[in-house]
Amino acid sequence: MSLKDRITEDMKAAMRAKEADKLVTIRGLLAAVKQKEVDERIVVDDVALVAIVDKLIKQRKDSISQFTAGGRPDLAEKEAVELKVLEAYLPQRMSAEEVQTAVNAIVSELGAKGPADMGRVMAAVKAQLSGKAEMSLVSVAVKQALSQ
Repeated sequence: MSLKDRITEDMKAAMRAKEADKLVTIRGLLAAVKQKEVDERIVVDDVALVAIVDKLIKQRKDSISQFTAGGRPDLAEKEAVELKVLEAYLPQRMSAEEVQTAVNAIVSELGAKGPADMGRVMAAVKAQLSGKAEMSLVSVAVKQALSQ
């Protein structure tokens, strides 16, 4: 069963169980998927779907920090509930140590040295670790590997 099918089944289950918060979040996710499919005239596969989920999670995290800073804990809580629903659709993430090991291997494979090669390394790392690791951890690992 593809990830998209699983999300659709979860939406149906949320409807039956009358879980309004979960239903709204899943419908928003499916709307984002449909938008990408229409805009780019493609059928979204699991890799692209994970990228969409990552983007929505990043938006939720930004919203939570903004609402918390703005003194709106009610809205921050709503975003946190949506964040938890979206995180269920991500694959198991790599740990910081695993990310550092993978980045070090890519840096040595490319023969990159110094901050000038950051763009080249990030492109290779993103192609290899997209969906498997959080990109903020990857960025820190690349900076650390290139500064050695």
